[in-house]
Amino acid sequence: MMFALFMLAVLAITGIIWLLDSLFWRKKRAAGAADPVVVEYSKSFFPVILAVFLIRSFIVEPFKIPSGSMMPTLLAGDFILVNKFTYGLRVPILNKTFFEVGHPQRGDVFVFHYPPDPSIDYIKRVVGVPGDRIAYKDKRLTINGKPIETTYVDDYKYVGSGLNMIVTKRYKEQLGDKNHELLIEENGMAFDGEVEVPPGHYFAMGDNRDNSKDSRVWGFVPEDNLVGRAFFIWWNFDDFGRIGSKIN
Repeated sequence: MMFALFMLAVLAITGIIWLLDSLFWRKKRAAGAADPVVVEYSKSFFPVILAVFLIRSFIVEPFKIPSGSMMPTLLAGDFILVNKFTYGLRVPILNKTFFEVGHPQRGDVFVFHYPPDPSIDYIKRVVGVPGDRIAYKDKRLTINGKPIETTYVDDYKYVGSGLNMIVTKRYKEQLGDKNHELLIEENGMAFDGEVEVPPGHYFAMGDNRDNSKDSRVWGFVPEDNLVGRAFFIWWNFDDFGRIGSKIN
């Protein structure tokens, strides 16, 4: 959000300088005189900044994954693209929908403004949509009274915080039309509870179920906090094989 504010400020400043020069300043300069440096730079940068601002606001926006809460789907260091159009067009900065397109579906990997602090962007998976009854007990997810089946894949190891080796198990799970992988630690911390998702809100969970602070901790994601749906990994400095991967 802070970067969007910065871009908007630069866009406004360069646009105003370009407009003032077109309407007033240029007429007062001698014929053939070079543009002042500030005017020259504003005229050069304004179209570029405008194009980037429009693309980031309404079409696609890049993000970097900062943590392992979405492993194994997303790894820390993944650079991803987020579709800004999927959940409707929103007024930049204010994030209010002005053109309805669609809503998050179960299984979507989505980016949103962290409810306790909207200046921070989070990424999780949609587990519950408005009206759903979500229960999580003994590391089993139940939606509307129906247990969600998981299929064991293999043991999974990764380096956690403090360079500790974490040994966990990888499973496959079907949420909506999304078949995805998740991690569950047999001895990991439990987040047991049962809630009903209110209108205009979503229940989010990380795929690294025992190492994710999500809706089980801080509550629901309001509609107004939505940013977009993650769909593509475009770069990873540590693992080139992940480049070009679709996000399920």
